Amino acid sequence: MTKEELMREAIRLSVENVAHGGGPFGAVIARKGEIVATGVNRVTHDCDPTAHAEICAIRAAAAALGTFHLQGCEIYTSCEPCPMCLGAIYWAHIDKVYYGNTKTDAQRIGFDDSFIYDELELPAVERRLKSEGLLRDEALRAFEEWTDKADKVEY
Repeated sequence: MTKEELMREAIRLSVENVAHGGGPFGAVIARKGEIVATGVNRVTHDCDPTAHAEICAIRAAAAALGTFHLQGCEIYTSCEPCPMCLGAIYWAHIDKVYYGNTKTDAQRIGFDDSFIYDELELPAVERRLKSEGLLRDEALRAFEEWTDKADKVEY
């Protein structure tokens, strides 16, 4: 399939998802022009704030390919990824992102993630979401054991 055909599939999924009561987002993960997996926004359906189309597609692609590294794959998403999805795309090692709508288009219909970008620019003590370190000395044990583990699977 061409890039345009793969993007049209992501767009078709987003439109179909709206018709079924979901959010207006769809995603396709492809490798060498072949669809590996798809996803749609299932946030309200699954009561899962992380069930964005891109996350659902990444989970399905990883399961289909039996790997957590999706090198050699591209993601086609009906809208520019939010910060969470962009982070997941980086962690999955996807080669390239193609998107239809922009984050500004999403903002215009009530899906505004600009506050997250703004928050990330602030020092932690100035963010709206308060955070505090706790029991670091105890938590370091897992890191030490990981460092010493000879048979670990790095990712």
